[in-house]
Amino acid sequence: MLFPQRIVSVLLPQPLPEPFDYLLPDGLEASPGDFVVVPLGPRELIGVVWAVKAGPPSRPLKAVIETIPAAPNLPEATRTFIDRASKYVCTPPGNLLAMTMRSREALEDAPTERLVVASGEAPGRLTPAREKVLAEAGAPVAPADLARAAGVSSGVVKGLVDAGALTIVERTLDPPFELPDADRTGKPLTADQQAAAAMLSDFVRERAYRPALLDGITGSGKTEVYFEAIAAALRDDPEAQVLVLLPEIALTQAVMQRFEDRFGAVPAEWHSAAGSKARRRAWREVAAGRARIVVGARSALFLPFHNLRLIVVDEEHDGSYKQEEGVIYQARDLAVLRAHIGACPVILASATPSLETLANAKSGRYAHLKLKARPGTARLPDILLADMRLHPPEKDRWISPPLVAAMEETLAAGEQTLLYLNRRGYAPLVLCKACGERLKAPDTNSWLTEHRYSGMLVCHLTGFTMRKPSHCPSCGAEGSLAGVGPGVERLAEETRQRFPSARVEVFSSDTASTPEALLDLVTRMEEGAIDILIGTQIAAKGHNFPKLTLVGAIDADSGLKGGDLRAGERTFQLLQQVAGRAGRADRPGRAMIQTYSPESPAIALLAAGDRDAFMESELESRELMGFPPFGRLGSVILAAGSSEQADEWARAFGAAQPNASGVEVWGPAPAPITVLRGRHRRRFLVRSERNVDLSAFLSAWKSRVKLPPSVRVALDVEPYSFM
Repeated sequence: MLFPQRIVSVLLPQPLPEPFDYLLPDGLEASPGDFVVVPLGPRELIGVVWAVKAGPPSRPLKAVIETIPAAPNLPEATRTFIDRASKYVCTPPGNLLAMTMRSREALEDAPTERLVVASGEAPGRLTPAREKVLAEAGAPVAPADLARAAGVSSGVVKGLVDAGALTIVERTLDPPFELPDADRTGKPLTADQQAAAAMLSDFVRERAYRPALLDGITGSGKTEVYFEAIAAALRDDPEAQVLVLLPEIALTQAVMQRFEDRFGAVPAEWHSAAGSKARRRAWREVAAGRARIVVGARSALFLPFHNLRLIVVDEEHDGSYKQEEGVIYQARDLAVLRAHIGACPVILASATPSLETLANAKSGRYAHLKLKARPGTARLPDILLADMRLHPPEKDRWISPPLVAAMEETLAAGEQTLLYLNRRGYAPLVLCKACGERLKAPDTNSWLTEHRYSGMLVCHLTGFTMRKPSHCPSCGAEGSLAGVGPGVERLAEETRQRFPSARVEVFSSDTASTPEALLDLVTRMEEGAIDILIGTQIAAKGHNFPKLTLVGAIDADSGLKGGDLRAGERTFQLLQQVAGRAGRADRPGRAMIQTYSPESPAIALLAAGDRDAFMESELESRELMGFPPFGRLGSVILAAGSSEQADEWARAFGAAQPNASGVEVWGPAPAPITVLRGRHRRRFLVRSERNVDLSAFLSAWKSRVKLPPSVRVALDVEPYSFM
């Protein structure tokens, strides 16, 4: 009797469009979600079984080499998420599997360490050295550490092991995370907070897909509200898992203590700053279902959750949720998709919701929960405008006279100031005063930023770094290179000159580049050890500084320049977020916005405190143009080694676009950053009606053109950057 051959479809973490079929040899068993080793050309790769089929095969197939018994099964919900997300973001599913398999070490047996502990048995011969060791032997300890503590050689410890007086025990290096206590008492809630928490808790207990916008002003206690929803999920299901997404690592460090205070346990962390050991432990514990609360950056969405019962996207409006390179995706949108697949609620929390989320809430697709006041005596800061046309700063200075006066008052009162400028380094542009040359990164149309603290010129787009030269590389003039415009370092220089007795610090990704440095700076600011903090966007989000009563926004109009359809929305959100850092405790706060365009809607309505009017204005203009959220946008970027090749293939690509109603294609045109890393870029923008499957249109368009290997194409659904 002939038995049918068993065939497994295996998805590999490679840019491949679909799973490959392999024979499953006799003696091997595999189910969907199992990790296996298979051949691909001359290599052996780890992949995931996507399906099991009965033979016979239609063509000769290679065989699975082995299964990986130590690896957990990749849950069905994760596999479905990979399939559906890959179609939405127009990327092969293997690329998303590669993101899921970020920690290959987690597929192996958990590493252990050998420890020794007293057995209670007396050794045959008791010497003074052995007595010292037994006196120190308490809890399990590494043999070398025990010998060091007793002041003896490692041979004495080994002798006691051989004599049976010490027992060797093995302990995993990746212990489970502590279980959170959902019944610990949280902070007292206001009536509005209680109502929002009750509704979100009801959503959790329904065990169904329920998206909700938690819309609360800065400092209104949104975190305490979604803590109650997390507690409800943990109480409702003893094996529930919760994912909380944060846009910045800096926020992760600040929030972890709040989680521990509320639930009595530190959550699992997942972000780029976590080391390989921490990622290995987190991945394995998530896959085993033992990591109950996970706090992470956007990539945490791809962790293999077995029982995901709630997703929270904090600061859902933040642009950091959009990944612009590699796999291009918007984590907020994929979080909603993941919640739909897992039939669980997703909470989108923000003081300044994105227009897309706000439109969904207004239409009833999302529940809309509002927090309109700060708890206790705290209230929103007054927002004042410093019209730079009427009150210009002195030459080569950047702080206006009204803001200088406000800073003097704040210092005299023993309170803190935050100056916000979203430019790293000393100066965003370096030019030659002799010939006018503007220094750019090699093979890139991107200006070099001067970092005076380090004496380096840096391209923040590509990472290129060089020492600032003493001569102009174009004309050779000596000492002619000058920084133009302010960065946070230059602003700090001016601040120290104006206020020599003040304690001034810079808060940016350059000065606080590790989680430990971030936590140290935030802690010192919270404790009042800093008088004036000068920060980039990293300082504008989620921090709670009790003595901070003045915020000054330098060059607040810069985000309004250019043709970005989200420029006004982003400017309003950032300025409202940074202004909201002031007056969060019992001291009233104020924010001063330096502007050359006080009449622009984003600035004028911010000062008036009328967020809803601004959002309505933006929604009306978007609807008139058919832009998101009333239409859809896509972007196609072609990159080639020369300008001529880029033009040639952009024309060929444009000629191949599919015929589709409800779709407009603009371009090709040179991208604003025309040359990046030596590649010349051409861009198409695509606008469609909301009922058009834009992802399918873009994928079909790409499939119609066979590009040479030297020409690359990137598809972006709902682009956020237009560079």
